Amino acid sequence: MSTKKEKFLSASCIFTAAFVIAFFFPREGKFRYQFNEGKPWKYGLLTAPGDFPIYKEAGEIEAAKDSLRRKSEPYFRFNHDAENAKLENWRSRMPVLQDAGIPHHVIMYMDESLRGIYRRGIISDSDLERMNRENRTRITALSNSLADAGALTDFHSVRSAYGEIINGAPEDVDRDILRGCHIDEYLTENLFYDSETSEKILEDQIRNIPLSSGMVQAGERIVDSGEIVDSHTYSVLRSLKTVYETKSGGAQRRNIVLIGQFILIFGIMACFGFYMFTFAPEKFFRRRDLIFILLCILGACLLSELCVKYSLVNIYIIPFAIIPIIIRAFFDSHTALFTSLIAVAICSLTALFPYEFLLLQICSCIVVIFSLKELSQRSDLIKCSFYVLLSYSVFYLSLIIYQEGDFSKINWEMFLYFGINSVLLSFSYLFIYVLEKIFGYLSPFTLVELSNLNSTLLKELSEKAPGTFQHTLQVSILASGAGEKVGADTQLIRTGALYHDIGKMGNPGLFTENQNGVNPHENMPFEESARMIIAHVADGIEMAKKHGLHKKVIDFISTHHGRGVTKYFYNSFLNDFPGVPVNKEAFSYPGPNPSTKETAILMMADSVEAASRSLKAYTDESIKNLVNKIVNDKINDKLLDDAPLTLKDIDAIKNVFIERLKTMYHTRISYPELKRPEDEAKQEA
Repeated sequence: MSTKKEKFLSASCIFTAAFVIAFFFPREGKFRYQFNEGKPWKYGLLTAPGDFPIYKEAGEIEAAKDSLRRKSEPYFRFNHDAENAKLENWRSRMPVLQDAGIPHHVIMYMDESLRGIYRRGIISDSDLERMNRENRTRITALSNSLADAGALTDFHSVRSAYGEIINGAPEDVDRDILRGCHIDEYLTENLFYDSETSEKILEDQIRNIPLSSGMVQAGERIVDSGEIVDSHTYSVLRSLKTVYETKSGGAQRRNIVLIGQFILIFGIMACFGFYMFTFAPEKFFRRRDLIFILLCILGACLLSELCVKYSLVNIYIIPFAIIPIIIRAFFDSHTALFTSLIAVAICSLTALFPYEFLLLQICSCIVVIFSLKELSQRSDLIKCSFYVLLSYSVFYLSLIIYQEGDFSKINWEMFLYFGINSVLLSFSYLFIYVLEKIFGYLSPFTLVELSNLNSTLLKELSEKAPGTFQHTLQVSILASGAGEKVGADTQLIRTGALYHDIGKMGNPGLFTENQNGVNPHENMPFEESARMIIAHVADGIEMAKKHGLHKKVIDFISTHHGRGVTKYFYNSFLNDFPGVPVNKEAFSYPGPNPSTKETAILMMADSVEAASRSLKAYTDESIKNLVNKIVNDKINDKLLDDAPLTLKDIDAIKNVFIERLKTMYHTRISYPELKRPEDEAKQEA
């Protein structure tokens, strides 16, 4: 793959992450204050920036609508066609009744009663039942352009109209005669419910409900720090928020804001890309590492955006300090710090008070980097969480005192948020474990577990090849000391040193550190001896893979001899068979040569420790000469060419080896034995 294509793919990953962040970024106008009814106002004095109405709450408006619906008077409309038809029948019946001998005054009473009842209106039974079910007590009757409101009891049904005519007759009118005239045949409904008019008038009334309960004038005092937000103040603040967010709307303005957001976020992410390309190119071009780091930024940004957009939780509850912890667990401190700075810079754009947020988060990230300089135990994370809590609290208090100069302005709820943040941060160990399994990384915690001498492989090594086990312990001491001196990963070196010779368990007797006076190589051809010695590298790799060791640990097994030569057997062959052509490959390890500081240091420590056992006298001069010879041979054989070590680093490593070997092999004084009295008497005799 060409370099240009690698750059393009890495840049594409960065800009894809930037696009996702910008896509989910809150776009609506953001009110800068958070408030709750019954809680103290935690900001400074707030005055009205301009005239605005005090809007009623949605519940108030709905209650007013419900009240109108309950109190509204249904509208009924007269239909005179049916009425006129019945009255026409009645008029044609009147002569017949007179001929039948019905008294004139009875007929006239019936005529007046019918006309009077029709003027008031007769409602159908179904409409009356509906009005009673809805608890309506008044209605409005419409006749042409006239409206007459009245109590529901003022109107009749056919049955009640008939009863009123019969029961309301004067004393000189015989009720039996009335009943015999079949007056009910001339009664019918003439007043019907007008749903269209009723609903239209109700909608007009609802539309005219006032949405506000007053006005706030520009410059009017709303609330000051520490005051309790009562119901009225809450309504004013809510109205101000509504006005602010409404004014920040508009399609054109939203488009402009959108463009600004995309440019800003893409610019910040471009800075991240330039940093990675310039100062961490190995991570920039290694897609897995780049995607992992981008996911850390993306996760923090999306979480903060969602929390602010939907008011899920206070943004200070989100443990942003987990970003440098996670990055530090798998990479270096510089990458961890810069990644966290990029993440909090973007997240600060969503915070209510971006400068306060940015200051607190930057300080907490720096505290994380310093407190996790050595990350090897779970207790380190607990301590780190406490330090983050302390930094949040101290810097927040300092900032409020600096800005306000008044202790009463402190929002004590912030300390609750900081506490929750710290508790969540302490669970980062579990998160690191999950990410380690998903991405195949190797955390310091796993290295500590692997370096436990009671682990399966190391325990087996100590039992099957005790001499080799002691050798690995000494090598780990030498290598970790040298690694610390030149800024290498000491925990990785220590673990790699413990496992680098596990392949010797296959046939431990072949190696001098495990022999008890019997050397199986005495009767073997030099090539065969070299082959069997070299095989411990491949055996170790196979054993490590079988037990699921990480690739970084396996690299120590495969590179601790590099492409070096088994010099004892190679030189012996040349000495015993001078002039005979020799196949150097038969005496050479398969490699590869070490390509990291850690594996290179182990190679040197392994050879120095093994060679130190052959010294006849452990003097300062002999140890110094041995170390210089071994390390210089590695350089001359070009075994360290791929390792990122400077000459200054190599000199520092030599000095550490020399000092450590002096400590290991220092001469011990003889302790005098206690002389007993009887021994002294014998000597005198």
